[in-house]
Amino acid sequence: MSDALKCLKQRYPTAATFKFGDSAGLCASLVGLVRAGKKVATCGALRDYQNGEAMPEVGRRDIALNWDDTPALVIETVEIIQCRFDEISEEMALAEGEDDSLEEWRVGHSAYFERNGGFSPDMQIVWERFRLIEDLG
Repeated sequence: MSDALKCLKQRYPTAATFKFGDSAGLCASLVGLVRAGKKVATCGALRDYQNGEAMPEVGRRDIALNWDDTPALVIETVEIIQCRFDEISEEMALAEGEDDSLEEWRVGHSAYFERNGGFSPDMQIVWERFRLIEDLG
């Protein structure tokens, strides 16, 4: 663990660390969208949280890492909704800041979930709204 990350973990002792996306390019793009104020939500497959990934918690501050494991952002979870993939609303999809429509979101996210363990329209999703606390870049 880097000294910068150790220092952050002292300031935010309950923080989980995570990365946006599943590649260096996607991670950098998503961190950039958060920095620009366009991305205020994210989602993950419930199965990933059941397999050891830290479940988001309202009020907890977490550390988003760059692809190289250096700290990028500190966010605070403000809302969590668990629902099926096909129940994600347009408002929820657009809050993720990546797409211009619910249909674009569905195409991109179904491909993402397919790459990362499988996809089905009725799969359980954990959707999280957050606010940016610190930009560490």
